[in-house]
Amino acid sequence: METIKVAIADDHSLFREGLKFILAKMSGIELILEVSNGVELLKGFEKEVPNVVLLDLEMPNGDGVETCKQLKKDYPEVKVLVLTMHSEERMISYLMEIGANGYLLKDIRHDVLKNAIEAVHTQGFYFTNEVSKSLLEGLKKHSRHVPKFGMEVSLSTREKEVLELIAKELTTLEIGERLFISERTVEGHRKNLLSKFDVKNTAGLILKAVKQGFLQV
Repeated sequence: METIKVAIADDHSLFREGLKFILAKMSGIELILEVSNGVELLKGFEKEVPNVVLLDLEMPNGDGVETCKQLKKDYPEVKVLVLTMHSEERMISYLMEIGANGYLLKDIRHDVLKNAIEAVHTQGFYFTNEVSKSLLEGLKKHSRHVPKFGMEVSLSTREKEVLELIAKELTTLEIGERLFISERTVEGHRKNLLSKFDVKNTAGLILKAVKQGFLQV
């Protein structure tokens, strides 16, 4: 099994120490970088690039929002898990739209953290039940006011099927087996979906698909 390389960016040293202790006990996960802000994080990438970043929102010298934007611009393959105490619907939605792959609250259990790291690495997104509820409730409240830009998205029947299975957290292999198509074909549909919805990753895809009515909340 592939080892998932993880980086931590959080300005609270005690919290970082706790995370280091927890991650050290997780099989298949290796901590390769821990820093106190976004500037240090990006500098650390010059030596080795991680698979997943655990990113705090409130940090000096490069806060989480700006760091996420920079990461998605320079290292689009790196998965970003926002780790914070804030659960505001607007912030969650905004971070998903700029490319974050998941949003975790700092009071989560150890097993949830491990599941989240593995999920964003293999599937491209992860939401806890609490965050999903908060996000989707926000979408329901504001759905009447969501503007539509340019041409409406048009999906084929197969693309709709793939989208629904992605939202159910099935892997590329599982989707292929369910629809009797190859993994390469599934990836082709996934890329087309990202392009049609004009998003950077699976988390953004699901968010936008819900907003535009392709997925039910």
